[in-house]
Amino acid sequence: MPPRVPPLRPEELSPAQADLYGAIAGGPRAQGPQHFALTRPDGSLRGPFNALLLAPDLGGALQHVGSAIRYRGALTDRAREIAILLVASHWDSAFEREAHEAVGAAAGLGDAELTALRTGDITPFEGDEGLVAAVTLQLVGGDLDDELWDAASVALGAAVVFELTTLVGYYATLALQLRVFRVDG
Repeated sequence: MPPRVPPLRPEELSPAQADLYGAIAGGPRAQGPQHFALTRPDGSLRGPFNALLLAPDLGGALQHVGSAIRYRGALTDRAREIAILLVASHWDSAFEREAHEAVGAAAGLGDAELTALRTGDITPFEGDEGLVAAVTLQLVGGDLDDELWDAASVALGAAVVFELTTLVGYYATLALQLRVFRVDG
């Protein structure tokens, strides 16, 4: 299916869109090693980021949340990518899977672990990573039962459970936007 919103090239952007574009294309996602392409050859943003430009104030707030999750959270890189990939699996989000399998591999997830995450299989994970995976699976279903809350809040802390609920909600939002706007890359 063709995208519902054409790629917005940098020279076509309003000042507010250009500011947001700069925050995305020049922010932490663009610093350091690039595990997936953030822009297309014409300079337009890939994935959910093109749609964020439609409403720069809201898109900016959303990209700040995503940046905080990715770069200022308490979860380890592996644990964060496990959670993101479980959300991608639940929502069958091709772009999230493509981008975050590359990031996850760079964070140390092996091929067998990535394969398991594609199907929502959390058996390869133990300890805190297993707990993060179990919590994520319950959260994509809409809630967290008392038993898993007790285990997670003791082992990980309530602040990390809050971070995890925010991560799941953020990546579920992106998955929905990717689907609605027919973004495949």
